[in-house]
Amino acid sequence: MQNANHGAVVSSAIDWYIYFTVNKKFDDLIRVSYSKTELVEHVDELEHNIIRESMKIAGVDKGVDIVCIADIPLTTAGIGLGSSSALAVGVLNALYALKGQHVSAERLAREACKVEMEMLKHPMGKQDQFAAAYGGLNFIQFNNDESVFVDPVICKPETKRTLSSKLMLFYTGITRHSSVILQEQEESIDNCLDHHHKLVELANEMKERLCKNDLSAFGELLHEGWTYKRKLASKISNSQIDEWYQKARDAGALGGKIAGAGGGGFLLLYCDEDKQDKVRSALSEMKSYAVDLESQGSKIIYVSD
Repeated sequence: MQNANHGAVVSSAIDWYIYFTVNKKFDDLIRVSYSKTELVEHVDELEHNIIRESMKIAGVDKGVDIVCIADIPLTTAGIGLGSSSALAVGVLNALYALKGQHVSAERLAREACKVEMEMLKHPMGKQDQFAAAYGGLNFIQFNNDESVFVDPVICKPETKRTLSSKLMLFYTGITRHSSVILQEQEESIDNCLDHHHKLVELANEMKERLCKNDLSAFGELLHEGWTYKRKLASKISNSQIDEWYQKARDAGALGGKIAGAGGGGFLLLYCDEDKQDKVRSALSEMKSYAVDLESQGSKIIYVSD
């Protein structure tokens, strides 16, 4: 969501996590375990591209054992929850901790952006990395000079609890490579400036209403944002997603969007609690999930002597 001056989003971390354990090995080999296990002699031999490039940035290139466990599948095809960026932020944090270094959220986010956007050439924005590093409910502004402002959305705890209770996630079962969608979106940005301007306006309005503890228009703003977002690239939505979304709206959901770049992954809906059973029934072919907003970003939870 950007215009000629800046981009902006209202973003929140959620309570689904990626865990890393990082230990020194007795030899100089590198062992990395995720959905598969790699044992290599040199960092460049690692197949896991994010862990490989993160190790280079952190300056850990031998004699290390890395294990990754996640609450969601970390597949090559995306599901729209920023898992690749959370992985980059998390492994960087763990690698620095192995070296006895405490690294700021800003540095973690910036270096995760470097891994994904510069070293791996992924066409993407910066919001996922900053969301994972900082955590919480934030208004994030992306400036033309490449700086990023992260401002907490200040509202009552009750407002956050109510917001969380009205959010529903449905897994569409459709995976997609976000790079295809984001590449088209980047190439067509000059033709969609009005839509980008509107998305920034909506993000600002959503922030202002949240700061006033006003959720009365949250669903409507989410819906309006989705109508503009789906115009940014041809694969952001499709006939199946549109059908599911309309069914949800007909059943009582006030607004929603496909999380992330679009095209599949998770459908996020905002719905009053007394209508949620009806929405689940209307979308019975998909599994639904409850989520809570997470106030913290990436953190080290244990360091051995």
